[in-house]
Amino acid sequence: MFGFVFGPVGLALGISARRQIRRTGEEGDGLALAGIIVGSIGTAVYGSLILIWVWAFIALTSFGP
Repeated sequence: MFGFVFGPVGLALGISARRQIRRTGEEGDGLALAGIIVGSIGTAVYGSLILIWVWAFIALTSFGP
């Protein structure tokens, strides 16, 4: 359930962190990149699960008498 929130949030924060790191020259570029990767994977997995769930629901309800 929290994947719907934390995946996109991690992706957005990772992107904004990398922008700030490039602008200010701070450290932590690898961690920001990891946040982008993990957030992208989490968002893709949960998005796929939602699509599969919707497809299954439509397939089950489309069979009529």
